[in-house]
Amino acid sequence: MNLLNNKITLLFVAGLLTLTTACDKEFLEKNPLDSVSSQIFWKTEGDAVTALAGVYSKLQENFLGYERVYLEGLSDNAFLDPGGNQGGITNMATGSISPNTGGAMANMYSTPYRVISSANYFLKHIDKAPLPEDVNSKYKAEVMFIRALAYFDLVRTFGAVPLYEEFPETWEEAKIAKSSKEDLYELIEKDLDFAIGTLPEETYRGHAVKGSAQALKARVLITQNKWEEALPLLEEVINSGVFQLSNNYAALFTTAGQENPAVNREIIFATQYLAPNNVHHDRIGGMDIEFGWWTMIQPYEDLAEEYEMEDGLPAGESPLFDPEDPFENRDPRLDMTMKLPGEVWLDKGGNEVAEDYPTQTGFRMEKYLNLSNLPFTNETTNTSDQDYIHIRYADVLLMYAEAKNEIEGPGPTVYDALNKVRSRPGVEMPDVNENRYNSKESLREFIHHERRIELALEGQRYNDLKRWRLAHVKLPTMVNAVETPLIFTNQHYTWPIPQAELDNNPQLEQNDDYL
Repeated sequence: MNLLNNKITLLFVAGLLTLTTACDKEFLEKNPLDSVSSQIFWKTEGDAVTALAGVYSKLQENFLGYERVYLEGLSDNAFLDPGGNQGGITNMATGSISPNTGGAMANMYSTPYRVISSANYFLKHIDKAPLPEDVNSKYKAEVMFIRALAYFDLVRTFGAVPLYEEFPETWEEAKIAKSSKEDLYELIEKDLDFAIGTLPEETYRGHAVKGSAQALKARVLITQNKWEEALPLLEEVINSGVFQLSNNYAALFTTAGQENPAVNREIIFATQYLAPNNVHHDRIGGMDIEFGWWTMIQPYEDLAEEYEMEDGLPAGESPLFDPEDPFENRDPRLDMTMKLPGEVWLDKGGNEVAEDYPTQTGFRMEKYLNLSNLPFTNETTNTSDQDYIHIRYADVLLMYAEAKNEIEGPGPTVYDALNKVRSRPGVEMPDVNENRYNSKESLREFIHHERRIELALEGQRYNDLKRWRLAHVKLPTMVNAVETPLIFTNQHYTWPIPQAELDNNPQLEQNDDYL
């Protein structure tokens, strides 16, 4: 694998310990270590904290950090500018997926393994540090949670892949065959069980907590359609009272909002950043520039039309719908998620911000942008530090509603969970129409709709379509912004192992559909 090399025994200085931390923001390293000797490290509790921070920092790379939203370009939610930051996704969305695709596909494979390698290195050495037993266990649990997160990305994207539960000491030890999906899920669930049993039941403040592990395990289980096993975990998160819906939907995705206790109790786990030294991109880029200025992600009109009118009815049935102004009187989440045609953004001086890069779909991304920084320029790279949210409480409520409906069908607790998401301050959409959605099948479709709306442009839609086995049904009905049909066949539910990985590891075998 390309994440390991012949210097694998030299402590990973460049990869593990020289990166700034992604833990509690108040502890973010401003001056990280440049090098560490394996002989002198792990001697103090501070060494262990630095190493833990290094594992968290690996999440800032590619699709485990802010660039995860680029996965929207593989779905029916958004078109990606072909010159975007994750090469190849535009072509992948139109069916160009092969072992030699490279770019985004290679990153989806290699980045989780870098995280796993950091995690395994940490777990191999942490017992050397002079830590109280409870602190030692907590640090291990956090790292095992992160390892589970990385393996989950791999297994639901590539299927069977090599499984490393321990850190390889040599290049030859790293050359192993694939493990089965069942074995991968077994390790993921084992890691998460340890985390659930060890981590504190408290609000998230940068470090994984019990609720982080419970929610992730529930997502892992529902991906396997293990509804009965997922439901108790979701109920425990809900009944704990630790997390709550934010009182400001838009603020959830801005730095100021994420620092506000009234907002951030919805966040269950995130990849964190901190300006000016720990930003999205170390040169030119980041969410504000890539999405707000360069329009690398352009929402489809199909997504905008999915939003209900304020009365809870589809546009075609509501008296509020005006064909002359079709996106007026919509679910307020629409305007907080994307910039609509005709909408004007103003800078701090009240001046209209010019659109230097017009969109091909007519819509611009707004979620995750710090509009207070307008106009976005190269200089605002050093201020783009919004945390990317992997799991939030609204998702837990939606997963709960989905699992409960799949097990029992419609019922008061299912509707209640959905209504909580819809009725938060600033959104205040009507309750679910129980007469209209009164069967398991009809309510399932509504839950799918509500997940698309609530989680739009957060990088979740593609994997949702895959786990529902709807990607090959929905995506081929779409054409992208340059009138090219989207292509997704049964083959694409699992991606090929990148050719470079096969070349580096002769024990690897290609996935059957790509031989």
